[in-house]
Amino acid sequence: MASQVWNVPNILTMMRLVLSAVLFAMIALGPQYMTVALAVFIITALTDFVDGWWARRFNQCTQLGRILDPFADKILICGTFIFLSARPEMQADWKLFQPWMAVVIMGREMLVTAIRGYMEQHGVNFAAKWAGKIKMGFQCVACVAACLYLSFADGSGNAVTNAPEWLYWAVVVSVWVTIFSTLQSGLGYVLTAIRIRPGK
Repeated sequence: MASQVWNVPNILTMMRLVLSAVLFAMIALGPQYMTVALAVFIITALTDFVDGWWARRFNQCTQLGRILDPFADKILICGTFIFLSARPEMQADWKLFQPWMAVVIMGREMLVTAIRGYMEQHGVNFAAKWAGKIKMGFQCVACVAACLYLSFADGSGNAVTNAPEWLYWAVVVSVWVTIFSTLQSGLGYVLTAIRIRPGK
């Protein structure tokens, strides 16, 4: 039993939770730590790919992993959106990360988690869909672009003025595509749940 808990995928997932806390601290500390935050985010996101690949490649999928892995993903993404949207440099421009966007991200994740739990409780397989994986990809791109963008801030809390224009628009496009894909994938899960709901 202990070997199943402390296998490589589960250890990587637990590391993702620890690294997420480090990431949030770096974002909160300000622009001078954004390069570190960027590196930590990339490393943390990569552990998600590695632990999934490892679990499938070496047949180390466990019940704990099925619970812990999506939980760690949600902590990473939702937490990063919350901390980025709390930065005054972001709030100075309505096109960038805003608090309501973090609410949308969290709301979607909570809704899908609730639906999945209900379905699986009734014996219905409700595995993640490709739309959800694509959404995760967009979220990661938006977070990377935002951390890089904030690294150009001067620490005053005012809007960032010295970042390259292409980077500014990369943040704008990626965050709005993320919101759209989040809503679209969430709606897809809801419609699927209605179509295959137990006892209909």
